[in-house]
Amino acid sequence: MIEVRDLTKRYGEKVAVDHLSFAVEPGTVTGFLGPNGAGKSTTMRLVLDLDRPNGGTATIGGKRYRDLASPLRTVGALLEARAVHTGRSAFNHLLFLAQTQGLPRSRVQAVIDLVGLGDVAGKRAGGFSLGMSQRLGIAAALLGDPQVLVLDEPVNGLDPEGILWIRNLMKRLAAEGRTVFVSSHLMNEMAVTADHLIVIGRGKLIASCSTQEFIAQSSDHSVLVRTPDPTRLTSAITAEGGRVAHADEAAAQADGAAALTVTGMPAPRIGELAAASSVVLHELTPQTGSLEEAFMELTAGSLEYAAPGQEAATEPAPVTPGGRHSR
Repeated sequence: MIEVRDLTKRYGEKVAVDHLSFAVEPGTVTGFLGPNGAGKSTTMRLVLDLDRPNGGTATIGGKRYRDLASPLRTVGALLEARAVHTGRSAFNHLLFLAQTQGLPRSRVQAVIDLVGLGDVAGKRAGGFSLGMSQRLGIAAALLGDPQVLVLDEPVNGLDPEGILWIRNLMKRLAAEGRTVFVSSHLMNEMAVTADHLIVIGRGKLIASCSTQEFIAQSSDHSVLVRTPDPTRLTSAITAEGGRVAHADEAAAQADGAAALTVTGMPAPRIGELAAASSVVLHELTPQTGSLEEAFMELTAGSLEYAAPGQEAATEPAPVTPGGRHSR
């Protein structure tokens, strides 16, 4: 388990991490999201004792990283895939790390096979592509068979097969009861990988909740309705304050039913109004926003770098488990 309590880090006048608190529980994949400059990488460095905080604490299993007796056996980390001795082979790079922790040579071969680098294990790491370097970095993170994984953009540079592989690997490790803490800018990937999300902006906590709860915070909620009698249904819906727009023509089917997008009214009530008006429905499907849409909406006021007109007027209130705003 990773616990961050009132963590603060300043670089001169800039506050990179601002009284940040959260917990990363074992048994789940926890996604760490935020706009560029939000403080994600700084937070991960503080967790791993690669930098000193100005205040607060970051612990792993109740201890600071520097106090762990066998760090690689407790925590596996990937922060920078290119941070290798370019003149060493992949095997020797991992062997050097293993020897610092008293890990057997057999463990090196095991993780090389696990990440699919068996054919290039004897080649110099300096000649690796970004995707191959990522796999080597993941192998290093897994070398000590740790209970905690801290991974910064692990899918960066991977092809679709590699992305699917690391997604399934993270899910499997979490299913084994390990703590998996992963940052990414790929919203679609986080939507299908992360069970829980921690979202920050300008060093402050915006949300700590399940992925489903975070997506539910998006205001982009609508209902797709298909009916052969759109006029009567539209009248019934608008009479009760709902809003109706014609949906994409692709949503209409060969049966000739019109496709409508309804906002401001839940699907059950639309069905009741249709029944009361004797309107036939061919489809009644609630539509929810995507993780990307929810992320863009809830972090709009926390952008470090934004084009004119991109900023929101105010920062969103933090979202806590259960989907409630904390302010």
